[in-house]
Amino acid sequence: MKIASWNVNSLNVRLPHLERWCAEARPDIVALQETKLEDAKFPVAALEGAGYRSVYSGQKTYNGVAILARAPIGEVEHGIAGFDDPQRRVLSATVGEPGSAQALRIVNLYVVNGQSVGSEKYAYKLDWLAKVGAFLAEEIRRHPRLVVMGDFNIAPDDRDVHDPAAWHEQVLCSTPERDALRRLLDIGLVDSFRLFNEDGGHYSWWDYRQGAFRRNLGLRIDLVLVSDALRARCRRAWIERELRTWERASDHTPVVLELEDDC
Repeated sequence: MKIASWNVNSLNVRLPHLERWCAEARPDIVALQETKLEDAKFPVAALEGAGYRSVYSGQKTYNGVAILARAPIGEVEHGIAGFDDPQRRVLSATVGEPGSAQALRIVNLYVVNGQSVGSEKYAYKLDWLAKVGAFLAEEIRRHPRLVVMGDFNIAPDDRDVHDPAAWHEQVLCSTPERDALRRLLDIGLVDSFRLFNEDGGHYSWWDYRQGAFRRNLGLRIDLVLVSDALRARCRRAWIERELRTWERASDHTPVVLELEDDC
């Protein structure tokens, strides 16, 4: 089973890329971020034609998350219960028959960017992450086979940064943000990429400016986290770097985890 996360930076622009990649790679579950589409405009029919069911939570111009799957999707939850946030950044669903050994609980996150350390948006990011942490603690209690993935807008450690000195204590790499991410992991999640890749230099996002991709000036901020109950099923994890070379590419590229089918 292939599970992927991809910040498409406008699904309207990147739909041909998504269709092409899904046809070539055939992922079973895909979490999308920054769809930037109102729900009424979500390309349900096109994705059905590609073999995917879809659930989505979008808004015009900004944010937007979606979950695509070949298997049935149920128990859909938009946002976080008790947290009235107009920004469409959180979407949860069960993929597969609820209660079955193969069913997975998927939480798709588009984490707040934070703008700059010390700003109001940075404070909002830290508060948002605290609320997400409480939400995930309840999710993992109710759904032990949990996958949390998305654009986290946090580089977990210096291995995930092309120039740690330049990014030291900057937004996406600051200590409070990394501590907040570690608290999410402490509820019983593991960064699946690091189960198979210990070295640095692997990135999932490159700025459009200054030839960043060509020079490999990137950050690894797109993550697939899995619960302890799924850890033994993890077989490999990788970053689909090639898609960043495609014409009109997103500034992010898919990150993928392969799970063994049987528990």
